[in-house]
Amino acid sequence: MSDAGPAYKRVLIKLSGEALLGDEVYGIDPKVLSRLAGELIELSANGVQVAIVIGGGNIFRGAGLAEGGMERVTGDHMGMLATVMNALAMQDALERAGAFARVMSAIRINEVCEDYLRRRAIRHLEKGRIVIFASGTGNPFFTTDSAASLRAVEIGAELMIKATKVDGVYAEDPFVNPAAERFERLDYDTVLTHKLNVMDATAVVLCRDHAMRMRVLDIAKPRALKRAVYGEPIGTLIEQVP
Repeated sequence: MSDAGPAYKRVLIKLSGEALLGDEVYGIDPKVLSRLAGELIELSANGVQVAIVIGGGNIFRGAGLAEGGMERVTGDHMGMLATVMNALAMQDALERAGAFARVMSAIRINEVCEDYLRRRAIRHLEKGRIVIFASGTGNPFFTTDSAASLRAVEIGAELMIKATKVDGVYAEDPFVNPAAERFERLDYDTVLTHKLNVMDATAVVLCRDHAMRMRVLDIAKPRALKRAVYGEPIGTLIEQVP
């Protein structure tokens, strides 16, 4: 670990809902939630402004039910509510561990969290609060990956971390082909051209057009987040080549 301190002042971390599953088959594993909260608090205590976007796939997937006949818009709205549940769980874990956290939702649900306002979100970050963005973009047909890219650009993050179940981006699915090549560095045009499974195309284009750096890593590895924020070459770094 570098002794020079964090390499980035403000980061956005995209957590999939599945990252909260741990050993559970549904919902949230309290042990995983507690571990993640501890890692996030350590970053914040070291002066890093931390924002999070959480998916809802551990609770509900709107796209899946849409394939089974449910109206897609209804399914997506239900998925947004699932992200609010995960965000509230993360906020609770952070606050129980002594941190200050705020959940900001892209859809109005004032009884349980704040509305998303860009300037207020930045102010929270500047005050050292961990900000959790819920409800995706607030619009159907857009994934939480797209929401993460959008929020990262809006708040001026210096790095977006895509926290997944694999340790980087591979040429093929490593669970199908264990010998698949893992990339250490990529540019966004290559990701799009070769249709590498990183994020949906909307999210990738948004990052490319705004020169947003992204690092893809395995969230299950202890201290992976800290290593990425401190500039270590963990996982796969994706950036736009000038």
